Amino acid sequence: MVLGDVPFSLTIRGTSVGAAAWRLLDAHGEPLGSGTVQPGQAVTLSEVRVTSATQLPLRVTVGDNVETLAPTLVPGWFSLLPPLVAIVLALIFREVITALFAGVWLGALAVAGFHPVEATWRLVDTFVVPALGDVASGHTQVVVFTLLLGGMVGIVSRNGGTAGVVAAVAPLARSRRRGKIATFIAGTAVFFDDYANCLIVGNTMRPVTDRLRISREKMAYLVDSTAAPVAALVPISTWVGYEMSLIADGLRIAVEQAPTAAEALAGASPFTVFIETIPYRFYPLLALLFVVMTSVMNRDWGPMARAELRAARGAGLYRPGAQLTTDTETGVLDAHSGVPQRWWNAALPLLIVVAVVLGGLYMTGRSGAGPDASLIDVFGAADPFATLLWGSLAGCVAAGVLTVGQRLLSLRDTIESWLAGMRAMMIAVVVLVLAWSLGSVTELVGTAAYLTQILEGNVALPLLPWLVFVVAAAMSFATGTSWGTMAILLPLVIPLAVSLGGGAGFEGGSQYTILLGTISSVLAGGIFGDHCSPISDTTVLSSTATACDHVDHVRTQLPYALLVAVPAMVFGDIGTAYGLPVWASFAIVVPILWIYLRIRGIKIPEATAKLPEATPSPI
Repeated sequence: MVLGDVPFSLTIRGTSVGAAAWRLLDAHGEPLGSGTVQPGQAVTLSEVRVTSATQLPLRVTVGDNVETLAPTLVPGWFSLLPPLVAIVLALIFREVITALFAGVWLGALAVAGFHPVEATWRLVDTFVVPALGDVASGHTQVVVFTLLLGGMVGIVSRNGGTAGVVAAVAPLARSRRRGKIATFIAGTAVFFDDYANCLIVGNTMRPVTDRLRISREKMAYLVDSTAAPVAALVPISTWVGYEMSLIADGLRIAVEQAPTAAEALAGASPFTVFIETIPYRFYPLLALLFVVMTSVMNRDWGPMARAELRAARGAGLYRPGAQLTTDTETGVLDAHSGVPQRWWNAALPLLIVVAVVLGGLYMTGRSGAGPDASLIDVFGAADPFATLLWGSLAGCVAAGVLTVGQRLLSLRDTIESWLAGMRAMMIAVVVLVLAWSLGSVTELVGTAAYLTQILEGNVALPLLPWLVFVVAAAMSFATGTSWGTMAILLPLVIPLAVSLGGGAGFEGGSQYTILLGTISSVLAGGIFGDHCSPISDTTVLSSTATACDHVDHVRTQLPYALLVAVPAMVFGDIGTAYGLPVWASFAIVVPILWIYLRIRGIKIPEATAKLPEATPSPI
């Protein structure tokens, strides 16, 4: 399947004997490319375009060999339909599994040449199974990590460890404000990986916030807002190496394409550029600040305010009929009767998980980066997926040994608790696999390629950071991947910014500020989608760890994300591009957010307070 007037790549491999001439022709015999390929080698054409169905089928000749290519041609806008259909259906009907299934099937329909029955088969064998078994991208490891951590939570819940943590934290977190601030602190403490952040913080703090009657929607927002934003900003995390490698590629391409314009950037350090972009990442910085602001002010607005008022009244931590991504209703995660409530039975396994993951990151990173590498390079070269597996397995073993060793549960009951914890995660696993499948669909139907065409043409240099943020945010929201968005856009927009003059005045010049803003906009826009897209894996994991209805999490968090993103774009991306200092941008946006919460937000009372019969609309 190819999109009309959207470039796609075509690889032509040489024959086994001698160099061979190759030609690419359309149905009318018009040449689309030609050249020579050596035996055993390959030539990749990355800018092949088909504008009309009359050009199909294509014909490729390599020596005496002839191949006919007859892909399905669909308009470019169709590539947006699978993710949009999934997102819209999920938000309207509040049922995420059916919505994701519909989005994947729609993409499979195009891949199958619009044959409905074949599309159903392709949904399973082309998308679902490869998404579940994708070891290279870490999908399989994340599923196993989620199940193992769920099993550990099952053990520490049944042996009284979780109840002990709640009892130990109760004197410190006596109010909703303190409970939310404690969750934020825990989220920023687990800074090294966003997956580990979601599952560790969510599962640890959920019993505490449940006791304080903080809604599951609010808890999911707190966890999600301190996962990807923190991991992407801290110079020592599993994100850093990836981000710096993409920045290095973009700088290299810029120098190769425009050596005169990029002369000053030839010796630029990717790490230096990475550090310099941090102040310009307005969305993740302001998203973290807004979490603190709503927690300290104890105010919420929109759907989040309704959820918080419902929980504070005692009408439920989640709405009636919610489809929880983790089973907390059947009692499988309740403490076994008669067991002592000792907080260290939960704290020790969690600390072991963190210690093993950090140690594993260091060991695998040191092995990959070399003995003389810096700590940042070490974490950048680490294998996060393997270390997550080691940590979760170590946590399960520690929880089991503590439980059986103290005779809190029998070995049989401990295994049953472990399996029950895994079973509680099954809905989350299904949602994750379907979300990954939809990501594969968007890749195959060219959603990202279609969106990147928005950047083509003449762009006013000062508006480039804003435009890049919009495109990155739309791409990551539609595809559910911030890393994929970064991989596509950074090598494209860095040379674009340099060619428009963004490299001028390297190290302090006003045009260099625009280059930094452009790079930051890709990183920040990617985090926007990773933060609030219903098909993002970290969004799913946040719902999982907090036992929240996934669609309810998205519906309540999305208005907060948009509220932060709009002034971040106006006064951050656009403002700094026109000469506004970074500190001035924050000095403008922070009071705006504070005033909005004071005027439009509703102060949420403590759970013990009696609420008035008539409450103002939280819209």
